[in-house]
Amino acid sequence: MTGAEPPVRRQDPARVHALIVGIEKYDAGVAWDLPGPARDALAFHRLLSDAGVPESQLHLYLAPLPPFAPDTPYRPADHATLRRALVRELPAAQGDVLWVWWGGHGVLDRAEHLRLLCSDATVGDKVALDLDSALARFAGDAVPGLREQLWLVDACETFEEALAFRVPLPADALPVGQRNLAHWQSTLRAAGRGRAAANDPVRATGLFSEVLLDLLRDRAAVLPGLPDPEELFSAVRVRMDTLREAGRTLQQPEIRLQSPQRTETLAPAEGRTLSALGRAVDALMAYPWTADPVERQAVVGALDPRVRGTLPRHHRARTDVTAILTALGRRRPEDLWELFDAVVTLDDDPDRRAELADALLEFGAFLTQRRRLG
Repeated sequence: MTGAEPPVRRQDPARVHALIVGIEKYDAGVAWDLPGPARDALAFHRLLSDAGVPESQLHLYLAPLPPFAPDTPYRPADHATLRRALVRELPAAQGDVLWVWWGGHGVLDRAEHLRLLCSDATVGDKVALDLDSALARFAGDAVPGLREQLWLVDACETFEEALAFRVPLPADALPVGQRNLAHWQSTLRAAGRGRAAANDPVRATGLFSEVLLDLLRDRAAVLPGLPDPEELFSAVRVRMDTLREAGRTLQQPEIRLQSPQRTETLAPAEGRTLSALGRAVDALMAYPWTADPVERQAVVGALDPRVRGTLPRHHRARTDVTAILTALGRRRPEDLWELFDAVVTLDDDPDRRAELADALLEFGAFLTQRRRLG
């Protein structure tokens, strides 16, 4: 395939392969538990199976959380098994189309590579696959077939340094081979740079995965071939915008398109990027009363005595606000909402209230992930 974009056609299921990964349980222990990815992965597996892809070409790797016990055969999702699949097994596959579905924990490392943590990761040994390295491998001559690819990744992209790891991520680059212009490769990522991907532990699904699965079911007539990635991304973005407006997530999905004719990353337009703490501080400082130490004390005084007695204080307004938010979040992220109630009782401006709620939601999600992975 060279020249024009691949034509729309009914894809022969015998020429389709899929790498499907869902990791809910990690060797790090219960603090890393993530109910949902294994179930989402199985739902995606069923979509392609129903579309006629042979079971031998649906490469399923799971680490489910008990009591969930899949009745579909699968392989473990540890680092060695997944690396072997990416380096040795899939590159030798005879076929035209590759789907990749991945759900689990992720971290954006200092080189701006998304690192996908494997099931055998621990706090002291965070074994992970480098998504960017894998994409480079599958876009070159190391993978002579599978020239049409769609990678769907539901994982956080929180900055590595923001998580303050006691032990840094180990290096893990895959062998790449020679670059060429033979592949169409689209990558749709859930979170967006520096952000967390929302997961619903009660319903055991990732919000992004739920949206994707619903949209792919609507496009079942195209399967097992790949849908138009830009049209799919547009539909995903509309759904995720609605979830953000409802306060269910703050993530900003993005898509990277790479073909012989173009390489482009499409993401929603945003203003300046702030850290989660920085955004929360700015949202509080937007209230005029924060400049007055007496009024700041009135808000703090409305908190539970057991909480306010632990808060460090400072005469400078921004330093004081930063210290209050940091202490509340370190103690218990849920305490941030007690502060929210105290603030909006004093000043219920609707615009400031909405931004403060969004900022505290983002800051709380960041703190929760930091506790899990740190």
